[in-house]
Amino acid sequence: MSILVTGGTKGIGLEIACRFAKPDTDIFLNYVADDAAAERAARRVVSLGARAHLIKQDVGTPEGAQAALHAIAQRVDRLDQLVHCAVRVLAEPMLEVDLHAFTQAINLNGTALLYLVQSALPLLGRGSSVVFLTSRGGRTAIKNYAAVGGAKALAESLVRYLVLELGPRGIRINCVAPSGVDTEALRLVYGDKTDEVLRRNAAETPNGRAVRHDDYTALVEFLASPAAEMIQGQVIFINGGQYLHA
Repeated sequence: MSILVTGGTKGIGLEIACRFAKPDTDIFLNYVADDAAAERAARRVVSLGARAHLIKQDVGTPEGAQAALHAIAQRVDRLDQLVHCAVRVLAEPMLEVDLHAFTQAINLNGTALLYLVQSALPLLGRGSSVVFLTSRGGRTAIKNYAAVGGAKALAESLVRYLVLELGPRGIRINCVAPSGVDTEALRLVYGDKTDEVLRRNAAETPNGRAVRHDDYTALVEFLASPAAEMIQGQVIFINGGQYLHA
């Protein structure tokens, strides 16, 4: 089995990569900065028995996505799972944000899904699964979150359109939206209020606890399995019943 996880060297991306890290599995960890963290991530994946491959490319551009998938094609002839987790956070008001930086964020956080799928198409086959990590910000306005939330909304729409073209090829594509998980990206959004936000999320969840890594990694694993063959174009929230209006 082979899997590409963009943003796979930290946070949610790394947890998903580790869920699939088993013997005879190739795990491609894409990242754009922080070589030290990437090396640590690769060692963790290897410790679980898988083969780890670091792919340092900015997949927020068509050229970067093509280069990343070209590197993967040098090692494997099939990609069973593509998970787009990479995110660029700009925790700034829309009316004040640098527009060039905003455009770059929208590209990585949203449009890059199309860049990646197009570039990966020669490696994707019947039974392959594509998963996009989204959030409630794609449907609910959150202060200073437009560069992420707006892009997530765009990508969710792209997923629905991609179903029409990937479905006949036997390729699945879906979105997974975990509730607040303590990651570097979340702390960029909420700053020194992050711990308070995480406590509030846990308190507001009908299930009575915060989301754990196993909650969303288990779902991604299921979506990659043959049992999920008829699940297409969905946005699945992992939040214990929080934000039911979403």
